[in-house]
Amino acid sequence: MYQDPIKHATLDDASANPAGARRYPRVIDAHMHWYPQEFVDLMIKKGPANGATMGEDAKGNPVVLSVPDGTQTSVMRKTMTNLEDIIKDMEKRKCDTYALSMTNPLMYWAKPDFGLELAAAHNDACVAAHNKYPDKFYGCIILPMQDLKLAAQELERMAKFPCMRAVFIAEHILGKNLHEKEFWPIYERAEALGLPLFLTNLYPSGAERMKDFFMINTLGNPQEAGYAAMSLVCGGVLDAFPKLEVFLPHAGGTFPWLIGRLDLARHVSKELAHMTKPTYDYLRRFHYDLITHDARIMRNLIDLVGVDRIVTGTDFPQGMSVKQPVDFVESIPGLTHREREMILCDNPARLLKIEATLASRTV
Repeated sequence: MYQDPIKHATLDDASANPAGARRYPRVIDAHMHWYPQEFVDLMIKKGPANGATMGEDAKGNPVVLSVPDGTQTSVMRKTMTNLEDIIKDMEKRKCDTYALSMTNPLMYWAKPDFGLELAAAHNDACVAAHNKYPDKFYGCIILPMQDLKLAAQELERMAKFPCMRAVFIAEHILGKNLHEKEFWPIYERAEALGLPLFLTNLYPSGAERMKDFFMINTLGNPQEAGYAAMSLVCGGVLDAFPKLEVFLPHAGGTFPWLIGRLDLARHVSKELAHMTKPTYDYLRRFHYDLITHDARIMRNLIDLVGVDRIVTGTDFPQGMSVKQPVDFVESIPGLTHREREMILCDNPARLLKIEATLASRTV
């Protein structure tokens, strides 16, 4: 099991530097969501002809009421579309840089050609956002994974733009787990391009059993991260692509806490006889975000996987997001200022291959 070599301090400079103060070189949120206007316009104009049901909420925000095989609505709030509104929130949250990605409905539900059009609308908008605000925004490449030929085509097109720093896919593709061999060419190309794989929840399985008590969020989304990680580990993807970096949302969901069960299962199940590497080594094949909502659990995760594998990611502005990541990181017990800086700045910068310090930032 991984043992963190850094000796954790119980007292440091907290009294001299109040919680939440802007004293980090570049706070980077690698897991936040937006809806580009171009995507919204396409959904309104062409979505109904392609199986989507559209509407509006009481505030006039466009709403995706349903898509084929979808189980949730998608409120495309105007504050998730307008870059100036996003920047205002960014400043309130003491963040400097976002990796832009989208949330449901994505585009796997659509016919392939329309799926490609939707993906391209998002991707092109990310480039435009970076060009307008180069220090604030980088993009994640979204792919129409329902058609792997088109997905590969869009990956090659967008990889030519230096501001696109990750490949963004859901934790299942239309119900298929991520270890399926049909998806391997995408992983192979992402590894060759040096682009990390960013995962996201989308329409958790078993929705009919989670219709009550908000379980779709409290239980469903973390379970999806567990499914995806187990699939990539047990299905041989991480062994086949040893340089592929994988960002696992919701702090890894169920996966880190089931590693002991997986280790035992590897020795007692014939289905896992092909696994020969130490099970606990796979914990450090992933990067994990902050979405535990409990500083003690975050501390336990750091002890389990190492502080260098924790990346600031918040799911903002969704209802279950970490609203103030700096304050949350500073609430984690026993971290030194340097370790907090790693989580907020260095680790996401390394994963996205961007500078960890802004020239304009005064530490």
